[in-house]
Amino acid sequence: MRYGGGKRRRVEPKSCFVVCLLVTGLGLLVLALRPLDDEASSATVPLVRASELNGSSVNGSSVAAVTAVAVRRVGETKRCKTVEEMGEDFRHGVGKESLRVRRIIEKHFVANGASRVRDLRPEQFCRHGFVLGKSSEAGFGNEMYKVLTAAALSVMLNRSLIIGQRRGKYPFGDYISYSNVTFTVKEIKHLWRLKGCESKYGRKLVMRIDNFMKPVETNVVCSNWKKWKQPIIWFQGAVDSVAAQFFLKNIHSQMRIAATNLFGDPQVLSSRPNVFGELMRILISPSEDVEAAVNWVIGGRENPDISLHMRMLMNSRSGGAVQAALRCLKKVIRSQNLTSSRRSKVVLVSDTPAVVTSILSANLSEFAEFLHFDYGKFSGSMFKGLSISDSRRRDWGTAPRWVAFVDFFLACRAKYAAISGAHRRVGTTYAQLIAALAAAYNLGDNSGSRFTFFSSFQSSLLTDGLKNQRGWGHVWNRYGGPLSCRNQRHQCAFTPVVPSAWWDGLWQSPIPRDINRLASYGILLSGLGTVDDSSLQKHCKKRKHAVRTITFKLQ
Repeated sequence: MRYGGGKRRRVEPKSCFVVCLLVTGLGLLVLALRPLDDEASSATVPLVRASELNGSSVNGSSVAAVTAVAVRRVGETKRCKTVEEMGEDFRHGVGKESLRVRRIIEKHFVANGASRVRDLRPEQFCRHGFVLGKSSEAGFGNEMYKVLTAAALSVMLNRSLIIGQRRGKYPFGDYISYSNVTFTVKEIKHLWRLKGCESKYGRKLVMRIDNFMKPVETNVVCSNWKKWKQPIIWFQGAVDSVAAQFFLKNIHSQMRIAATNLFGDPQVLSSRPNVFGELMRILISPSEDVEAAVNWVIGGRENPDISLHMRMLMNSRSGGAVQAALRCLKKVIRSQNLTSSRRSKVVLVSDTPAVVTSILSANLSEFAEFLHFDYGKFSGSMFKGLSISDSRRRDWGTAPRWVAFVDFFLACRAKYAAISGAHRRVGTTYAQLIAALAAAYNLGDNSGSRFTFFSSFQSSLLTDGLKNQRGWGHVWNRYGGPLSCRNQRHQCAFTPVVPSAWWDGLWQSPIPRDINRLASYGILLSGLGTVDDSSLQKHCKKRKHAVRTITFKLQ
């Protein structure tokens, strides 16, 4: 008897071959999709830049913004980055691009500097254009940016630079010497009258004023400034690095090209030149008294290696900020290979004397020698005036105002690095300008500068990521949105010497406050920082172009 049912059928060789082929193909597919190693499995590579994503949200919803990020899944998807990870774009410096811009700036001031322009024939001089940079004697960082923005605009527009005076004195003129490549309003009025610009050529000395702080009125993104006919242009309200970079999004290609030639491509963060540092290198230097104080601190020895700026707002109890900064300092010393033969020389600058005292009294002599300007012991001082008002003590500190200028030019002597730490906001305008000028001083003709800028964050500042770095001109503001990780550990990050004005970088994203602020300029910004170009074009076409001018009397 036969058990098991009917007769067993023979398997065809052709069917067996097909099954084997399918199994082999499936196995190869699984291997191809599997991460190659553990390191790769923890990474995330965005498919496109944030600036290339066409988000439609303008209310800044964090959830919507994060969800919108297009990512390539390589193991575990990562939707945010730490400050140190974001700072990797700035690890290698921008020496080559900065040298390119240095040559542009030098050529500009040769062609448009005062010594050449004042000798032009009357018909040429009367057709020449100027940009006014005018500031008061408030906070040094914000006020210096007003002058530097005017200088950058003069380069973009191929005009000469005027630095405004008040009662016959330059801004901070007791502590800063200005280059002779610039004009004053008084001299321009004299030359305008002397060369007969109004009486002979019928050209009045008119100044057009554009106020960046008035979004409804400013023409920063909607007008072609190269076609403005007024002899003088004054771009008001430029208190940080942002205003000059708004021209990168101007709807007119002439303006965009001029801005990009100076500031670089905003999407390529690793190659944006040190524009403001190179401008300062040309335009300003310490006064004789300030220079004497700086040399007194250095004492005839080599310039310091590193500067450490602690912005504490008179909060001497913020031990976390100090400890994070000292850890960052040790990391920088190791990264710069400064430990091999001697202790590193570190300039310490702070608005809070108690913080300076605590650092100097700590047992840190094994790895660093600290320098600090003790103005009370500087017997050679000839400085008077500019005392601190009670309303400004928390903001500027208790030391006399002139001490900030000695600290500034002393910190700019650093050869290798500048570090910015803070009780609350890291990388303020003052710290930015220290790093920018120091980097310019240390950039040789072979672009081989090793100078780097670092930001130190204590973990308490990063509970909500970079969300609270909300000052528009602060160096990490453009990273404050949903792509910044929450609850980060202490961070010591490479930092750009020119803060971004836009959110074109891969991991840059705005906070809702900035989305709303851009909307007041007619710019629709998505939750990831994408500018809606078509809406900007429509906005510029329908808005009224405000033209505000004043005419100078020559008598």
